[in-house]
Amino acid sequence: MLFFNLILSAAAAVALPLTESPGGKQHQPFSETGLAPWNAGAVTQFSIHSSCNATQRRQIELGLNETIILAEHAKSHILRWRNESDIYKKYFGDSPSMEAIGAFDVVLNGDKKDILFRCDNPDGNCDLEGYAGHWRGENATDETVICDLSYETRRSLSTMCGFGYTVSQSETNTFWASDLLHRLYHVPAIGQNWIDHFADGYEEVVDQAAKNATLSTHDSETLQYFALEVFAYDIAAPGIGCPGAQHEHENADIHDDQTTTEAATTQPTPTTTTTNEPSSTSDVPANCHTHEGGELHCT
Repeated sequence: MLFFNLILSAAAAVALPLTESPGGKQHQPFSETGLAPWNAGAVTQFSIHSSCNATQRRQIELGLNETIILAEHAKSHILRWRNESDIYKKYFGDSPSMEAIGAFDVVLNGDKKDILFRCDNPDGNCDLEGYAGHWRGENATDETVICDLSYETRRSLSTMCGFGYTVSQSETNTFWASDLLHRLYHVPAIGQNWIDHFADGYEEVVDQAAKNATLSTHDSETLQYFALEVFAYDIAAPGIGCPGAQHEHENADIHDDQTTTEAATTQPTPTTTTTNEPSSTSDVPANCHTHEGGELHCT
């Protein structure tokens, strides 16, 4: 009899009557409501503005695909070797590897909502000599403009270590991949106002790793050089790479000490005729500076 009563109780529990809400809708007690996936609305692809024609769009798309390849390998190299890699030590010194890994991973897996590449020159900067593109800054913090000069000069990673290219003696914007990596770090969604410019050019980057490595893992130029060198060494010319002339820290230290001593003892009295700065702001636009080798970098 007890068993029979249990069966009846179970049946009654299963067949609980529907209750009616004040609005007249029926629902079962304790029913679960559907929840959207935790990553609903995530944007995983970069967007290209309608101002880009088919040729421009194709080159930007290929460039962004190679940016992903470059960042993916840089991250994988660090995950495999951590901070024991000679190339890692060269660019990041003794810094823990987590921050460098994150700097590449955010390019790969960070949400890409609102990040936009465009070709219509809305700020007029592409009319200036030497402009190959620019981050729009306060005009539109998520947008980057790619100017005509980029399509004329950027190369594919397939040409890495060819045509005289070396990591130390060629510009970081030689390739679409490294140029766009740099541009993405300007966008707050990727660079998060943490990745910035602390060193300029190969020698400063290598010196910084030896003297102030805490900056290296979030220095835009260092991240580019590292990604290029590990791709060259691991992928383009395995076990050989194309590092180019190497910078000697010892010589740099001696030179820096001598320069500091001389500067302390022989500083000239400032006069209005000893400056070598440009005579007018038209030489270099306000939001630009010139990198080693004459490269004009504009934010």
